Amino acid sequence: MKKRKVPLRKDIVTGELHPKKELVRVVKNKQDEVSVDPTGKKPGRGAYIALDVAVAEQAKAKKTFDKAFGVKVDAAFYDELVAYVDHQQARKELFGDDA
Repeated sequence: MKKRKVPLRKDIVTGELHPKKELVRVVKNKQDEVSVDPTGKKPGRGAYIALDVAVAEQAKAKKTFDKAFGVKVDAAFYDELVAYVDHQQARKELFGDDA
């Protein structure tokens, strides 16, 4: 059987390439609302960060998504992002790679 190509995306905080499944997509829609996109299919401009709490904290400190999307992102969004990444990281540790 032919091996499938693994889609890679760039983490906007660290600049490293990772498989798409190891990243979380953050999307800005036409109304300039920024949100976490767990499905990876929401319409709008997307950016990715690694499923790592330290990286999410770094994004919060540097206001990475403010710069990436060119809009003022609420501090509550960064808290939500850190909580989401923490939850997904814990799920991955509990259930393995297929969670």
